[in-house]
Parts: sequence; C-alpha cells; structure tokens
Amino acid sequence: MPQPPKRRPQSARRANRIIQRRTLLLLMIFGLGVFVLLFGKLYHWQITEHYELESLAVRQQTMRTTVGATRGAIYDSKGRLLAQSATAENVFLSPKEIEENEQDKAFIAGTLAGILKLDEENILARMERTYSQYEVIKTKVEQEDADRVRAFISENKIRGVFLEPTSKRYYPRGSLAAHVIGFANDAGGAYGLEAVYDDQLSGEGGMVVTAKNAKGTSLLYQYEQYFDARDGYSLNTTLDATIQYYLEKGLAEMEARFGTGKGATGIVMDVNTGAILAMASLPNYDLNNPSAIFSAALTGGAEVQSLPAETVSELRLKQWRNKAINDTYEPGSTFKILTLSMALEEGVVDLNSTFNCSGKINIEGADINCSNRNGHGHQTLMQATGNSCNPAFINIGLRVGNEKFYNYMKAFGLTEKTGIDTTGEAKGLVNSEITHSTLALACYAFGQNFLVTPVALLAAQAACVNGGYLHTPYIVSEVVDQNGNAVSQHDNTPVRQVISEETSATVRSILEYVVAEGTGKNGRVAGYRIGGKTGTADKHGGNIIVSFTCFAPADNPQVIMLLTLDEPQRNSGTYASGGNMVAPIASSIMSEILPYIGVEPNYTAEELVGADANVPNVIGATAEDAVAKLASLGFSSRTVGSGATVTDQTPVGGAIVPNNAEIILYLDAEKSTAPCIVPNVIGDSASTANQKLTNAGLIMSVSGATNSATGSVRVITQSEQPGAEVPAGTVVRVQLSDSSVTD
Repeated sequence: MPQPPKRRPQSARRANRIIQRRTLLLLMIFGLGVFVLLFGKLYHWQITEHYELESLAVRQQTMRTTVGATRGAIYDSKGRLLAQSATAENVFLSPKEIEENEQDKAFIAGTLAGILKLDEENILARMERTYSQYEVIKTKVEQEDADRVRAFISENKIRGVFLEPTSKRYYPRGSLAAHVIGFANDAGGAYGLEAVYDDQLSGEGGMVVTAKNAKGTSLLYQYEQYFDARDGYSLNTTLDATIQYYLEKGLAEMEARFGTGKGATGIVMDVNTGAILAMASLPNYDLNNPSAIFSAALTGGAEVQSLPAETVSELRLKQWRNKAINDTYEPGSTFKILTLSMALEEGVVDLNSTFNCSGKINIEGADINCSNRNGHGHQTLMQATGNSCNPAFINIGLRVGNEKFYNYMKAFGLTEKTGIDTTGEAKGLVNSEITHSTLALACYAFGQNFLVTPVALLAAQAACVNGGYLHTPYIVSEVVDQNGNAVSQHDNTPVRQVISEETSATVRSILEYVVAEGTGKNGRVAGYRIGGKTGTADKHGGNIIVSFTCFAPADNPQVIMLLTLDEPQRNSGTYASGGNMVAPIASSIMSEILPYIGVEPNYTAEELVGADANVPNVIGATAEDAVAKLASLGFSSRTVGSGATVTDQTPVGGAIVPNNAEIILYLDAEKSTAPCIVPNVIGDSASTANQKLTNAGLIMSVSGATNSATGSVRVITQSEQPGAEVPAGTVVRVQLSDSSVTD
C-alpha cells in the first residue's frame, strides 16, 4: 500500500506563512510606493505645472500673430492734429513653410524686393533660416504697398509670406512744436509728450491665434481666434498751432539776425492758468525724420556723412534737447520782476521810494557795476525799474533780507522742478549761501549767480502779474478715449498765492512803464498795453544770454512770453542786450498773437496816425470828390494826368495800408505796370525810410519803437528784401528800434 504523504512539520508551515505575509507586505509597500510616486508625478504635471504645460501645448499647436494697437492722436487746443497714427502693416516670412512647399524662393524674394524697395539678396538670406517661422522683412509698410504684397500672395498662392496689422506715426506739421510733442519709435514714446504719456497713447495690443501642425505649418480653415486690440487714448493739449507758428517764426528770425548757433528758447503761457500755448527751442528738428540733423549750425557746415557716428549721435541729442525745460541759465535782469514783487509785498519799498546810482556799488569789497557806468543819479522806484538799475535793485534786495529773499525764491517755485508734464525737466540751482552772504544776496537781487529753467522763471513771473498765484505749467489739458470721453483732466488749482492782488497790480503798472519809457521800449506794440522786462546776463567765459519777458494786456494780462538768445553776436551792428535784440522780436510776435486771440487794439491819438485802414475805391469819381474822400479818412493823395475823372488808383480799393499813406490817382492817364524796386532802408530813420519808399512808389508801415523822441530810432527790419521787384503801392512793413537802450 502506498504510504500517506508525510505532513510538514509545524515549524515549516509557520515559516512559509511568514514568508507569504512578508512577500505580500513587500508587494503592498512597493505598490503603495509606486502609486505614491506616480500620484506625485501626475499631481506635479496635472496640478502644479498644469498651466505651463497647457501653455506649451497651445504654443506647439497654435501660431500667434500680434495685432498692434493704434496709437492715440495728439491735438492742439483748437482740435488740430499734431500727431496721429495711420494703418500700416508688417511683412514677414516663415522660411520653414516656404521650404516645405518647395516654392521658387528667387521669385518670391525678387517680387517682394521690388514692391518693398528692399535688397533681394537680404530677403534670400532670411529664407535660408529654415529653423525660424518669423523673419520680419519690413515694418510699417504703407497701405498701398501692403495691398500689392497681399495681391501677390493671393494670385500666386504663395505660402509662408504673411502680413500683420500695425500702425505708423505721422506728424502732419513737421517740425512744429517738435520739442514739446517729441516722437515715438518702435519701442514707444521717446521724447516729449510721446514719452510722458506713452502708456495712455499706446493702448493694448491684440492677437490672432491659428492652429498649426507638428511641422509648424499653419492649418487653413482650422481653429482661429482674434483678440481685439484696444487703441490708445488721445491727448488734447493747450498748444495753439497758430501761436506756435508765430513763436517759431520769431525765434528763427532772432537767431538768423543775432545768433551764433548756440540756441534760443521761447515760451508763451496763459498767465492765469499756466497753460503752455507755445514752446520752442532752437535748433529744431523734423518729427517725421528725427534722426536727420536738421540744422546746419549743429554741424558747423560740415556734411553729416563725413562725421563720425559718435559725433552724429551727440548732435541728435542736442537737437532733441528742449532748452526751455532741460537747460538752466542765469536769468539776469528779467529776475528783477521777482525782486520788485518781494520788496513791495514786504513793504520795504513803495512807489515813493527813491534811489541814487553813481554807476556802481561796493558790496563786501566787490564792485558791482550798473549798465550805465556814469550812473542814473536820483530815481524813483518806477524809474529804477525802467532803467534796470543794478545798484538800486541790490539796495532793494538787501532791504528784503537774506532769509526772506530765500523763502520767496522757494515760494515762487525756483528751488524745485515745476512738475510740467514733459520729459527731462531740470532743477534750478539756488545756493544756500544766500541765507547768510550779503554779496550773494546782492547778486541774486539782479538775477546773477544762480540758475533757473526758462519755464520755472516764466511761471514765477506770471505769479507776479496775475494776482500773485503760482500755477504748475502744463501742456495736456485732458486725456480722452476713442469716443472723446475724458479719462483725466488737468487741475488748474493754483499751487499757492505768493503775493497779494494789490502788490501784483503795482508790479504790472511798473512793468508797463518799463516798456513805455524804459529799457523795454523796443517791445511796444501799437494799440496794446504791454508790460515787460529786459535781461542781459553774464556767462562764464565772457559770453552773455539776452532775454525779454512781456505780458499783455498790462492792466488785465492774458498771455505772458519769455524769449532767450544764448551767446548772441557781438559784431552784428546791434548793441548786444535783451532790449535791442530780443524785445523787437517779442514786439513782432505779440503783434500777431494779440489780435489772433481776440484782444482788440486801443490806439492812442499818436498811434492812430499810421494805423492800418482799407483804401476806398474812388475809380469813377471826380478828382475833387476822390481827393476829399481820401482826405476825410486821413489819406493823402497825388494825381497823375489832367483828366476830370479818376480812371485808376494805386493802391487798389480794398487794400490795407497805413491810414496816412499817399494814394495815387490816375486822371484819364495810363497806370504804369512796371514793377518797383525795393530800396534798402535798414539803419535809416523813420523819415528817411519813408522818403525812400515813397520815392520808389511804395508805402511804409511801421511798428516797434514808434514814439521815441530820440534820434537813435532806426529801421531794423523790412518785410520786402532790398532789390526785390514788387507792384507799385506794395506796403513795406518796417520795424523801428531805439538803439540807445542798455540793460
């Protein structure tokens, strides 16, 4: 019989069970460990890196094309465009896609080069970058050329050539207000308002997302989504393009007549709000081509191409620099407006105060001269200001005292930046020594030994004549959205009141005297009450800066203007001073601004003689009646011929000429059609100039220092060039200047 199997010993069975349990435990631990690892990895991929991996998948499966936002426009105060963006397109290639489609690269490159005016070899070289899907061929392509590229792609079923919408910046007025507006490049706003308001002007770009395959080729008629761009906001500025033109024209004339290429500045401001109506700096530049050197004075006559690249870069920075806010200078006697205001407010002087001037004054062992080395003698406060007397103003400053003088400079905003909304504003330099040094105070009192920016000085001067209120100068009145709704607006609240209304009124009357009878007499404008102050300040190295501040109407100011000319010529034949070089230009600019803004002239009896008037049409009238009619209007007349009836006249009816002009009447006589030759009257007295022009068959109109009784009044400009041929009866406008002015 077979033997029954032997049973394992008890200990063996127990050991086997232990092994089984251990194995099961190990399997459970191992499985749990693997599960934990897998769970952790999955958690990392699906939770921790979810968005990153999702983005990576989207990037692998889609192609994104940026859609640029249209940059906002910039307008002047009358709604006239100063800067705008027009639709344009970028042209780019996908070399990888072109290669995969086995297209004729030479055909594509040659055609694109012809349309876009590019180098064909350069395009072919870009096509060889088959690792790339985005090679820009040309940016900001005009719409006409972009449409030609689009037609080429469509007609020839080209793959791998694309266009993307963008915009291109245009400045319709070229160089007008260049330093204020600034310009934008591919990186955004670079200078001026374009830079300061870049975030508001730029808007937010959009995007086109399309599907692509594993090779990176776009899938036609598949997924595509368009995210709209938000166009930028626009700026409404305080600038007035017409006033800006008048200012720039005047500065260009001043630089041409008296400048040495060192530059000039001009600011026209609303005296009651701080709004900048115009601001200019020389040398200027063209906003549509800012990299081009605009002024020959910068290169010294050399060809730009012959200059080193570093030099050209430096010249560009110089022409982009807005001297009205970026540069500081010693203001000279135009600062006396502030010294006068401080002293009147403190009560240390009044209209009855008198001063003696011997031609110089000694302060702490240093002699400080007056412009009149022989001295002005005994003078009232008004006369001392009209004479721009340094010793008198040193005396006035010392009466104010060191501490108070310094505190007033702070109150007028001259120790800090004004906060004007444009780039690169400099800070004035006022030394702390003024608080304890008598010599420093003496120099400060007449505008020397410290530095200010033109814009800070003008804001302070405006406070002296507008009732005492200091305003922050500003250029942007409001930022508006695409529908014209205001996003933000400038707050016109004054920073502080520095002097009283009463003090300000006294300052205005004294400064009106300066223009009527003092060093500012060349700044007169017929029919208008002008207040102002001349300035001639020393620079290191023996050079000077000449300037003139003026405001109008003097009894109720609306506008205030500051002009400066850096390092004027010393051999121009004109005495180098603010009164002789700058004031006549200011007069010319103001004579255009004031009628433009609606300030009506109010002529004195003396000014009324020679004011512009319309010539009546007397053709057909009898000689006797014509002469009588002309005489009743102030015109003189002379006759040519012996007939009884007027058959022609010069000037013609309706012409605008001075109301004391001579009208030529032709009595059955033929009117000559021969042109008249304009004589040169520069440097002549008014009477001599009038005689020359009348003898030439022309009519003279005068402006400037027309009521001076001195023999030093001479013609400094004439509207028609000497030697030019013009029709008989042409009005030649001349400006008179009193060369005896010193400051």
